[in-house]
Amino acid sequence: MAFDIDIGFASQTGRKTLNEDFCAAMLPSAGQEGHGSIVAIADGVSAGGMGREAAQTTVTSLVRDYFGTPETWDTTVALDRIIAAQNAWLCGINRRRQPAMGLTTLTALVLRGQSYTLAHVGDTRCYLVRDGRATQLTQDHVVNHPDFKHQLLRSVGAEDHLVVDYQQGELQVGDVFILMTDGVHGEVSARRLPEFAALADAREASEKLVDQALAKGSNDNVSAIVVRVRGLQEATLADANRLAQALPIPARLKVGDTLDGFTVTAPIADNGINVLYQIRDPASQALYALKTLNTARAHDLEERAMLAHEAWLAQRMQSSRAADNLVAVHETLPTGRERSAFYVLYDWHGGETWQQLLDKQGRMSPATALGYAMQALRALGRLHRQGVVHRDIKPANLHLGDDGVLRVLDLGVALSGREPAPMRALHAGTPSYVNPEQWGFRTTAANGQGDAEEGEAQLPNAQSDLFALGVSLYQLLTGKLPYGEVLPYQVGRYYRDPTAPSRHNPEVPIWLDHVLQKAVARDQRQRFETAEEFLLALERGASRPLNAPQGTPLMQRDPSFVWKLATFVLGLVNCLLVYWLLFLPK
Repeated sequence: MAFDIDIGFASQTGRKTLNEDFCAAMLPSAGQEGHGSIVAIADGVSAGGMGREAAQTTVTSLVRDYFGTPETWDTTVALDRIIAAQNAWLCGINRRRQPAMGLTTLTALVLRGQSYTLAHVGDTRCYLVRDGRATQLTQDHVVNHPDFKHQLLRSVGAEDHLVVDYQQGELQVGDVFILMTDGVHGEVSARRLPEFAALADAREASEKLVDQALAKGSNDNVSAIVVRVRGLQEATLADANRLAQALPIPARLKVGDTLDGFTVTAPIADNGINVLYQIRDPASQALYALKTLNTARAHDLEERAMLAHEAWLAQRMQSSRAADNLVAVHETLPTGRERSAFYVLYDWHGGETWQQLLDKQGRMSPATALGYAMQALRALGRLHRQGVVHRDIKPANLHLGDDGVLRVLDLGVALSGREPAPMRALHAGTPSYVNPEQWGFRTTAANGQGDAEEGEAQLPNAQSDLFALGVSLYQLLTGKLPYGEVLPYQVGRYYRDPTAPSRHNPEVPIWLDHVLQKAVARDQRQRFETAEEFLLALERGASRPLNAPQGTPLMQRDPSFVWKLATFVLGLVNCLLVYWLLFLPK
């Protein structure tokens, strides 16, 4: 369902001569839908003057500047930065004027994805009306005494260090938020708010709230904003993270155990971090794959965030062409129940991974391997066009289903631009399939000559996935790895060019030798830049073969070779001198 809200607001001066309330709302422009929508209301403080100006500038700067913040920021961070800047500006003015002037309250609401975020200072209020019941979400920052209930303890512009109350929660279709200044909530009982929320039009509801406050005898300015949620956006990564932190990790499951209406049929894998089970829905008899954290990682917030990112990314990919080669993920449970624990639910597909096929066959014929590789390249091209880098392409993560469709498994360490910072910094992937640049090996050009050097490791990119797929195809054809096996916690070494695949498997044609040598070349400048370029080379085959990549000279493969050779020669000379001194006649 598309994100859809109805906003209405009303503000009247009432019995005062000047309206010092101010309210505003702003919807996202094209391309900024990920920010959600924001509404804010403020009540300028009359004492000292300039309350109207303070309320207007505070609300205006907040709703406008919010859409200038990076979309990757958490909503509370974005609001806090803007409110702090406005507070600092007002405080700077007040330091030059005594008594203090230009103070205001503030209550702001952001609806983003499937959650809301509330920022609050002062005695304006926000209520949530859900299922016919009104709940006050804010707390008045006033003196707790009947005679001083209008004296604020906190306001924007009063102190250099402003403490803002933040609250976040889940959105539901039909929720109604009501933001009011004290001129309204001081006269209209909270018990009557569901009555106003039930009105079909948000603007009508806000106007009737204001009219009711005036009819009750309010002596203050009266302002109200009514926001009705009629449809939700897709879940954001923040929504997924919130769910991940709130739900428990399921206990270790055994065959026959039940969880949220599913029955465990088999444990599949446990790598110490993630656990995978095959489960069945007894009603439909459909099989699913359930992925969750190992119980030993239950309190690891970073691992929770990474699994939440995997679920969010898989869900996001389902609306793109990349979904054709990915396993579908279920945001809502097919059993119709609510989740009682944190896990990711995937469809189950029969078939085998490339690794399982290799374990049985040792190696494959070129025709079979080429068919698999072309499917994999089309899948990677679709992922890369969505801005996603898989980071762990290998035979175990490429699955050939019983339906003949090749699917890319495990987006657990994929980069999307929204992943948690620890995940981005993680040196992820299977070592034997990691390209040289991620280990810090790279080739630089100087005076037309390439020189190999070690330096700072580069972050993975689309070329990293293509290198890993080249290694996987090499392994399908030969049963061997082009640079040998790299064990966990070892560093890959790239001091030789890989042996041509036809040396291991005579069935491999020369043109395919050249394609694979280009795909897994030590120098990233010689490799394919896109999945489409790699795929085109395979499709053309012998009709338009690639030239054989030039072999890397020894000095480029191992720049320290001269020193090694010099050390050997000096050692040999020293041995001869020692022999001459000890054994030859004087």
